[in-house]
Amino acid sequence: MAMRITGYKSHGVAAAAALVNAVTSADGDDSADALRRVLRENQFFWQEFEDADAADFRRWGRILRPFFEAPRVEDAMALLNGLMLEVPMHPHLADHEPHGLHMHYAPPSSRLPDRFRATTLMNLAELIVEHGLGRTGVCAADGCDRVYADTSRAGRRRFCSESCSNRTNVAAFRARRRT
Repeated sequence: MAMRITGYKSHGVAAAAALVNAVTSADGDDSADALRRVLRENQFFWQEFEDADAADFRRWGRILRPFFEAPRVEDAMALLNGLMLEVPMHPHLADHEPHGLHMHYAPPSSRLPDRFRATTLMNLAELIVEHGLGRTGVCAADGCDRVYADTSRAGRRRFCSESCSNRTNVAAFRARRRT
């Protein structure tokens, strides 16, 4: 059985962006149920989420937002390097569904918030090692403050969602027709 390669295709990258949006965006929902949904949709052990964990997740979402806003790789590196000194790490191999053989980054006895922090932190670090900042950012649509992490093969995404992309493209089309 081959080890699944982590990196930009990892669930931790998408989970980080989803958490940042839930916690820091104007239209975000940082309720316990919404945070539980972020975990479930990104294949974390959401069943272990307790309402008391919500504050830890909200804090982590606010801490990660500057990563997505970083203007330079050096700024993102400084943020992640500082966090790697604070977040308890204990890399080890794990083999369970739905992921098969893969890496865990937090100590096995860690609570869900600590495991989530370690995984998202390491996956974001792997992302910038492989691709720099070209796959993360704040949505390019006017008036949208949501972040994105592009896990596609092409890596050309600039919007948080299809609806923001479509809205921007339609507005550009109409502007061209007026001129």
